[in-house]
Amino acid sequence: MSHDALTPDHGSGGTAGGDARRDRRRKAPRKRRRGLKITLGILLVLLIAGAGTAYWMYQDLDGNIKAVDIDTSLDEKDRPEKLPTTGQNLLVLGSDSRAGAENQELGGGGAVGGARSDTAMVVHIPEGRTRAVAISIPRDTLVTRPECVKSDGSTMKSAERVMFNSVYSQVGPACVVKTVEKMSGVRIDHYLEINFSGFKDLVDAIGGVTVEVEEPIKDPSSGLDLTAGTHKLNGTESLAFVRTRHGVGDGSDLGRIGLQQEFLFALLKEIKTQDLLGSPTTAYKIANSATKSLTTDSGLASLTSLVEFARSMNGVDPGTMETIMLPVSYDTQDPNRVVAAEPQAGDLWKAVRTDSEIPESAKKSPATGG
Repeated sequence: MSHDALTPDHGSGGTAGGDARRDRRRKAPRKRRRGLKITLGILLVLLIAGAGTAYWMYQDLDGNIKAVDIDTSLDEKDRPEKLPTTGQNLLVLGSDSRAGAENQELGGGGAVGGARSDTAMVVHIPEGRTRAVAISIPRDTLVTRPECVKSDGSTMKSAERVMFNSVYSQVGPACVVKTVEKMSGVRIDHYLEINFSGFKDLVDAIGGVTVEVEEPIKDPSSGLDLTAGTHKLNGTESLAFVRTRHGVGDGSDLGRIGLQQEFLFALLKEIKTQDLLGSPTTAYKIANSATKSLTTDSGLASLTSLVEFARSMNGVDPGTMETIMLPVSYDTQDPNRVVAAEPQAGDLWKAVRTDSEIPESAKKSPATGG
């Protein structure tokens, strides 16, 4: 599957192709336009929250969780101020690493080097922690990547008009955090990441997820072939379902996010049916499969810390989570890429920075006609 979700099949120079894509996107159902690319990072938090009282069973799984020391990697003097309230901001990434035979197979079979942030969202939990707002950043958004220090100690100079999802592969997760903070002015308190294999294993651990397909989906790239109706998807099928773009809507990165939102709620519904406290074996299997592919900031890199954080969000009802796509418009130089739309994006980030209500005008994205 191509990383460049908005790149046309006939090259990058077709303006007419870009116009056609824009016309199709404007006709997309509103529920798809306001969708969100959801990843397993936040799902893991919700999962552990449900089984929090039994977390002592999972203490030996601490070693599964990989940590990124964001605070040490970034200069505190160069970061935005923390929220003036007890609210929290999380950056959640779904990485499309193709390292290893299993991830190559899950990613579509190609021998692709490195990794990119296939999914990215800022989850804002306002003061009181009774609700949450998830803001997705389209991976083809052109951004200014700030100067960052790579894992080997060398410095990557700042660059303009860089695709957002390439920052992860070029410099690493700490630079993704810095990029988001620079573009938004929002302080990121915690970082969560999960990869392809973790998604598959978690779905298989809970016994599959049931989804309702309104229209047939046939995607030659992923091999997904579903008729309209009810389907119980295993891990591999679920991965193809949330990553498909050729088989849904206009085939764009923007068009598929509604499908992923639908899958989120189906997965949460399935998790709620699991008797995690009554079945230690099932609980351990789910926790083991999830934590093996989980990377967090150092502040959350233990089951104890993760569970305590999840407990602090017990008042958040996933069913009322507001989902917003960063307002974007088509880039004037390359209609196959998008840029943050102003003043909508600026108003959106300002509301998050001040922990205040997000105005409706800040939720509208010119690229989707919403």
